[in-house]
Amino acid sequence: MRMRKPTYWYQQSAVLPFRRTAAGLEILLITSRRRKRWILPKGIIEPGMSPQDSAVKEAFEEAGIGGRVGTQALGSYSREKWDSVCHIEVFPFEVTDIFDDWPEKMVRQRRWVTPEDACKLLKFKEVAAMVRDVQRLF
Repeated sequence: MRMRKPTYWYQQSAVLPFRRTAAGLEILLITSRRRKRWILPKGIIEPGMSPQDSAVKEAFEEAGIGGRVGTQALGSYSREKWDSVCHIEVFPFEVTDIFDDWPEKMVRQRRWVTPEDACKLLKFKEVAAMVRDVQRLF
């Protein structure tokens, strides 16, 4: 039997990275570590960190990006993980810096896609709805 993780592990935050180009809005997706599904950068909200600061940290570690995080979450979603349910808050994140090297470069891919393609590639319908919100708001 697996041990339950600390309670704070079940509160996570994510960024929905976007940029504006001449062709229109683009969304950055990354692959998950094991299953290689297309996801948003996200992670555990470390004790003492705000959800936004934690999401910015994950954006750099997982996707190699920097930028401006929104103060208000676009929304949230839940997923089963570690024998329980994780709650993930998602923040808009305008990408201003793209780094050639980052901590998880060897285990993840990143790809810029149209909002329409992002909606097709993302597993969770709630996240696809947030992509549409970013498209409308930004």
